[in-house]
Amino acid sequence: MVGIREMTESDADAVAGVRVDGWRSAYAGIVPRTWLDRMTVAEDALRQRTRLAEPGRAATDLVATDPDGAVVGWTCFGPVGAAGAPGPDWAELYTLYVRPDLIGHGVGRALLDEVHTRAGAAGFAGMLLWVLADNHRARRFYDRAGYAPDGAVQNDTYDDVVLDELRYRRTLAR
Repeated sequence: MVGIREMTESDADAVAGVRVDGWRSAYAGIVPRTWLDRMTVAEDALRQRTRLAEPGRAATDLVATDPDGAVVGWTCFGPVGAAGAPGPDWAELYTLYVRPDLIGHGVGRALLDEVHTRAGAAGFAGMLLWVLADNHRARRFYDRAGYAPDGAVQNDTYDDVVLDELRYRRTLAR
């Protein structure tokens, strides 16, 4: 049974662990190993705390917890951050990570369902997200959740390696 709640500052270390482990698992063979090896939970936890303390944040951070209350997943969404949204009433899924040993156990789906519920209740008409083109597991996950690529592509560079990201979109029930 997965619980979903809003992230607090006290979750920063656990979220950082999920994120760093998630990157190393999901992006192995895609993002250069040198980039992944430089990631640390301590640096990421500091980044999480700093981000959560920003005044006027419009983003919503949610964590998934196991029956013992341990954080096993994290997601963040909010207003579309880049130009090119289908309209002003679209939200963006900024990130979604699940502890690698729990992928395929419904944690990611529970987080994504809660994002859709909250975004729809907030009046958003749809969701956008960016996913690395070579991250086939994530792309299948988003396909099953009703997302589809819309043709937009952007690039990210990791240690001089340029990787394509595809934009996916999905409308929401309001």
